[in-house]
Amino acid sequence: MEVTAAMVKELRERTGAGMLDCKKMLVEANGDMDKAIDLLREKGLAAAAKKAGRIAAEGLVESYIHMGGKIGVLVEVNCETDFVANTDRFKALCHDVAMHIAAAKPEFLDKADVPTDNLEKEKEVLRAQALNEGKPEKIVERMVEGRIEKYYKEVCLMEQPFVKDPDKTIRDLISEATVAIGEKISIRRFVRYERGEGIEKRKDDFAAEIAANLEKIK
Repeated sequence: MEVTAAMVKELRERTGAGMLDCKKMLVEANGDMDKAIDLLREKGLAAAAKKAGRIAAEGLVESYIHMGGKIGVLVEVNCETDFVANTDRFKALCHDVAMHIAAAKPEFLDKADVPTDNLEKEKEVLRAQALNEGKPEKIVERMVEGRIEKYYKEVCLMEQPFVKDPDKTIRDLISEATVAIGEKISIRRFVRYERGEGIEKRKDDFAAEIAANLEKIK
């Protein structure tokens, strides 16, 4: 597989490793981004990965209210020191993450947080879709796996394209911040509220209601 400049750039942004190291690992991994990241980590070349084992217990709980109180978000973003937690850059990052959650409506933090039942149900639906499209059974499973990755991008915060820059994911955003700030940064948890969500709204027959009101006026 051809290794493009865009792939090298993405790997560098996600790991903080040098351009030449990124290109070398992508070539060795035959273009597989995740495998290239693992190779960089194994060789100790990924700056963000070097910080992954540190403890990040400081940070902020950021709130974001949207559309005049219709949507509200709380998100906990952690770092290693209270000094970093109080910097404008870290606060801006927390605000961006909270705003993204309000807009993108993720259901889970990461792939590992998706319940098995949800995943199996989604696979069944995708499998049925592929068969209904007339796809041969021998390639259906591969199609399902590919579409599951798309599903992850829809429901998992860390896999979602960042609303302010869709060319990077939230995982990329956090990795870049880790490299730039020099401390381990992680999103621990979040909750999103939307006014009226889950409540069955009354369906009135407005025409009948207007007619009834007119009768009262007569």
